[in-house]
Amino acid sequence: MRLGVQLLLRPVLNPAIPVPVQRRLIAAVSGASMLPRNTVVEKVTLGTRPADRVSIRGNSTVGSVLYLHGGGYTVGSPATHRPLAAHLAKAAGAEVYSLDYRLAPETAYPGAVDDVVAAYQALLADGVQPSTTVIAGDSAGGGLTMAALLRIRDAGMPLPAGAVLLSPWLDLTLDQLADRPDPMLQVSWLRKCAELYVGSKDVAGAITSELDPLTTDISRLPALLIHVGSDEILFNDSERLAEHARTAGIPVEYRVFDGLWHVVHLHAGLVAESTAAVGEAGRFIREVIQR
Repeated sequence: MRLGVQLLLRPVLNPAIPVPVQRRLIAAVSGASMLPRNTVVEKVTLGTRPADRVSIRGNSTVGSVLYLHGGGYTVGSPATHRPLAAHLAKAAGAEVYSLDYRLAPETAYPGAVDDVVAAYQALLADGVQPSTTVIAGDSAGGGLTMAALLRIRDAGMPLPAGAVLLSPWLDLTLDQLADRPDPMLQVSWLRKCAELYVGSKDVAGAITSELDPLTTDISRLPALLIHVGSDEILFNDSERLAEHARTAGIPVEYRVFDGLWHVVHLHAGLVAESTAAVGEAGRFIREVIQR
C-alpha cells in the first residue's frame, strides 16, 4: 500500500497540476477504498452546506461525529472520504456527518471555519447534545477542527465532548517540517495550498490566532486524540500539539504509528494497521461521549 500511495497520490498532489484536475484525480483514486457492510449514506444540509450522514444499519449509536475531510483545504470531499467516515461510524457506533465545507481557491479563510461552526450550530439546533458530539478531521481537516474549536470556545458556545485529529496539518507556515521519508506529501504542494487557503503568498503575515493552534491559548478545549505516522513530514505538528495541549491542561491521547504515513486511516478495510487505527479512534469517541 505504501508503494501505491507513492505512485498514485503523491504525483497528483502537485502544485503544477491545476486544482480542478487534482480534484478529479483524487476522486478517481479514492474509489479504490471499500465501505463496510450495511453502510447507509444520507444527504443532509448542515447550516448552508451539504453533508453526508453516514451510519451502519443495525448498529446502535452513542452519539454524533462532525467529520472534516483533508485535502490541503483545496481538494477532497465527503465522497473521497466516505470509506473513512463509514469505518469510523462502525468503530465508534456513531452517526458521522461528513461536511462539504467550501474549498480554496474559490473560498479562502475564514470560509471553511465559518462553515464548520455553522454546521455544529445546526446539529445543536436539531437537538444533538454537545456532550455526545465529537469533531474529527484528517490533515487539513485536523487543522480546521482546531480552528473551529477555538472559534466555538471564544464565542461561548458549548464545546463538544472531544476532538479527533488524524495526521493534522497545524502549522501553515511549514517552519518546522520533519525530515521523514513521506510517500505522499510534497512541501511545494503544501506551500501552495497554504497560500490559496489564507489568500496570500505571505502566509505568516496572514495567520490569525485560530489558525495558530500550536502557539495560541488552547486552554479549556475538550479532550484530544492525535494520531500521526512516523514517516510524515508533518510529524512535528502532532508532536508540538500534544505537548502544547498537555501544558494547557487538556486531556490528550497521542499515538505514533511507526513506519506508517500520512492519514493511514484512509486505507481502513484494506490495510490491517489502518483498520486498527480507525478502531482506536472509535474507542476514543465512545469513551469521551460516555463519560
